[in-house]
Amino acid sequence: MATGNRAEVAVRLPLATEECDLVYRQRRGGETEGSMEEATSVSTSEGTFCLQQITVTECSEEDYQYEEVPADDDFSLQEGDEDLAKAIQTIQEQAVDAQIMAQQPGQISKHSLSEIPEVVDDFLCNFLIRMGMTRTLDCFQTEWYELMQRGVLEPKDVGFVPDAYTCNQHLDRENKYLKKEMENYKLAANKAKEVLIKMQKERDFHKMNHKRVVQEKNRLINDIKRLKTHYASYEPMLRQLNEKYEVLIREKMLTSLERDRAVGQITGLQATLQSLESGSNILIHGTRVGHKCEREDGLEGPSQRALREAREPKVYSGVNPYDSAKDPTKQTGKRYPKDSEFPEDIQVNPYLARAKECVRPLKSGVYRLSNTLKVHDLAVSCLALHPRKDIVVTGSDDRLWKMWAFPNGNIIMKGEGHTDWLSGCCFHPSGTKLVTSSGDTTVRIWDFAKGGCILTLEGHNYAAWDCSWHSCGDFVASASMDKTSKVWDLNSERCRYTLRGHKDSVNSIEFLPFSNIILTSSADKTLSLWDARTGICAQTFCGHLHSCNHATFNMKGDIIVSCDSYGVLKLWDVRKGAPMVSVDTGPHPGNQVAFDPSGQIVALASNDGSVKTLELKSGHLSSLLGHEDEVQSVIFDHKAEHLLSGGSDGTVRIWN
Repeated sequence: MATGNRAEVAVRLPLATEECDLVYRQRRGGETEGSMEEATSVSTSEGTFCLQQITVTECSEEDYQYEEVPADDDFSLQEGDEDLAKAIQTIQEQAVDAQIMAQQPGQISKHSLSEIPEVVDDFLCNFLIRMGMTRTLDCFQTEWYELMQRGVLEPKDVGFVPDAYTCNQHLDRENKYLKKEMENYKLAANKAKEVLIKMQKERDFHKMNHKRVVQEKNRLINDIKRLKTHYASYEPMLRQLNEKYEVLIREKMLTSLERDRAVGQITGLQATLQSLESGSNILIHGTRVGHKCEREDGLEGPSQRALREAREPKVYSGVNPYDSAKDPTKQTGKRYPKDSEFPEDIQVNPYLARAKECVRPLKSGVYRLSNTLKVHDLAVSCLALHPRKDIVVTGSDDRLWKMWAFPNGNIIMKGEGHTDWLSGCCFHPSGTKLVTSSGDTTVRIWDFAKGGCILTLEGHNYAAWDCSWHSCGDFVASASMDKTSKVWDLNSERCRYTLRGHKDSVNSIEFLPFSNIILTSSADKTLSLWDARTGICAQTFCGHLHSCNHATFNMKGDIIVSCDSYGVLKLWDVRKGAPMVSVDTGPHPGNQVAFDPSGQIVALASNDGSVKTLELKSGHLSSLLGHEDEVQSVIFDHKAEHLLSGGSDGTVRIWN
């Protein structure tokens, strides 16, 4: 502080209402010091604020020298328009300044004094007061606060007075933070180093493994080349051995033929000697020649028989010529001696008595889904029930047929051989064989004991839609898209009759149980009854307005049920040849129908994914829901306790 009038400038105290940036300045020299009230408080429009506390030395008012103002000094304004204009301009400037201050309240400081240290302007003001630089202080304060009031300087633009302790603390914090970061980076670097080492080890391991695999590959390639070269040296030798083998087989066959011929001659001579000994009246020369010719024609050695069978085709189609080797009885009077005889139509169906015990009235909710068997990958197109056992065969679009035990669903066997989807299947009456029809135009006979196909029947020009086995087991009927049906004789392995008469595809075919009557349904909207013994159409049923997809008999054989592509189900009286009942279950097509053994319930496989059941006495129609796609086939078991349905979802559903 300056000598003379001594003043102490204290640190500004924060007030509860607002911070005040005004600082009382103490001037030096002969100027009059302000009073204590003027030094300690300032009155503003917003309130009274304490600026700073000043300690002033006591002085006597007697020593103060007052200057008198001379009377001739004239401080009044000169009259005139120019002085008035200046006064008005001054008043306007003051009004503008007041308006600016009103628009920017609290522009002086926006921060609490408790949060910030000494700012630059306070530091400079205190420094100038301590140094006694009053004029510089006045200029600084005037210019500083004018800029603050005009908004040129913002509080954020004014920095703090640098302090060594504060800087040291800040640097210390920075140093600690950087050390901590460095430790973290060291840890991360160590982890990265460990990972890198691990990856390098794995890389080296894989490199070594790759080299080992490459070496083994090269070794195997060399071994294969060496083996190929080695085997190539055997090819000429193998060709020579094969040629020798063929020559030996040919010589063996010729030797066998010569042996069989010699055996035949010896047998003929023995027969001639026996006839001579018996005292035959026939001439010796004629008898010898006749017996010789007969024996030569009638006897056949094993080698000749094997050669003949090897030359004969294994697939039979159409009409086959008569082969004397297949006719041990030498029925030379018949054109086809191996043809089977149709049984008489006086047989009694032995299943009728059992059917009377299977009466089960259909009520709402009687049949419930009990089991689902996933049997094929593609659609199940047909079902066939074993004649006596709880065994079912399923045919599918995946070209396979499979045999299952129900209701547990254990697979027994499967057959493959068709080159296209299966459309129909039927058990032999004895249950030892199976017939299947397929989209590859063929009908195949399968023997379960031999585990494969034993006969392929070819003759249809287009896909075969259905097949059925005669109750005697010697005949098979098939229906095709080529508008015809065929009756096949399995003993002579040929087609006995081709049933022509339908004008469109024949979609289903079935033998009446223990009868020679065949029922067919066609896309020409008709049903037909045929005599299998003659191949002649006996009766035609007309009444459907859409393509007939399937038709079947009841157990008695006096009622026929059929369904068409619009979901219409019809019952026909065989004797009258007229429809009895017509039920519309559409508009979705009906794919297959089935009678239960009692003939009281009809099941329909519908294209809407449901199985529809109809009770004939009450006319109650219900739907069984469970399939996820179209239902293609449906069948009852022997006691009507189960209803089986196959669908396009590849499953067989069992309903109780």
